[in-house]
Amino acid sequence: MKLLRVGPAGAERPAVLDETGTPRDLSGLVEDIDGTLLADEAALARIREAAASGELPALDAGSRIGPPLGRIGKIVCIGLNYHDHATETGAAIPEEPILFMKAPDTVVGPDDTVLVPRGSVKTDWEVELAVVIGRTARYLESDEEALASVAGYAVAHDVSERAFQIERGGQWDKGKNCETFNPLGPWLVTADEVPDPQALALRLWVNGELKQDGTTADQIFPVAQVVRYLSQFMTLYPGDVINTGTPAGVALGRPEPKPYLRAGDVVELEIDGLGRQRQELKGA
Repeated sequence: MKLLRVGPAGAERPAVLDETGTPRDLSGLVEDIDGTLLADEAALARIREAAASGELPALDAGSRIGPPLGRIGKIVCIGLNYHDHATETGAAIPEEPILFMKAPDTVVGPDDTVLVPRGSVKTDWEVELAVVIGRTARYLESDEEALASVAGYAVAHDVSERAFQIERGGQWDKGKNCETFNPLGPWLVTADEVPDPQALALRLWVNGELKQDGTTADQIFPVAQVVRYLSQFMTLYPGDVINTGTPAGVALGRPEPKPYLRAGDVVELEIDGLGRQRQELKGA
């Protein structure tokens, strides 16, 4: 299934996308698309049955699409997780996954405005595969257990401010947590529709120019390994999100003068089977 949330920010309605691309209203069945729903197999089965019936009311296809997941618990991110991205930035291949966190309040819809922070001169783009947890995961012992904990997948844009991240001391978090820095969606595609998360193409354009063109096959630490690894250090709960890293092509890895984002730029990104985003940048 392709689950989504439609409507004004803060008042989104849960929906499922039908075969014609029309969002169908789920608000008569469930309160929201969130961790509680993703952990409830019976509720998900009711959604599948209702979607197959063709009787769910249609929502306006032109309405705003919000993030496909509400009440996100935490966002755990993996840095330098593609061989080509590590190479372009001159970094050594990590021996273990590099972790940092993003606050859930950085999440916006896939086509919402992204704000360039005040004082920023190095705002950068990163297309990423987001993993959404659907089952509590702690001390997992196998890749099979890890993938069984995944509810689904989504497109994430891990917007980053490199000067804040690298040049201002401390951890990466201050360059990763500016408002609007995690567009998510348009859909949460359930795991049964993504048979191999290591066979997905990712692409990103800035002002119509292709900047990133990669594949999850190039990940240093595959999805199953990442989920299993994280479960050794923290408990993952339904509704948690993992941003799994970005392929080569970011501004940071390009020759000087590096083409960092400015107000007025337009970023578009997509992952095969998971949908497409489009953001216009404005000053904060």
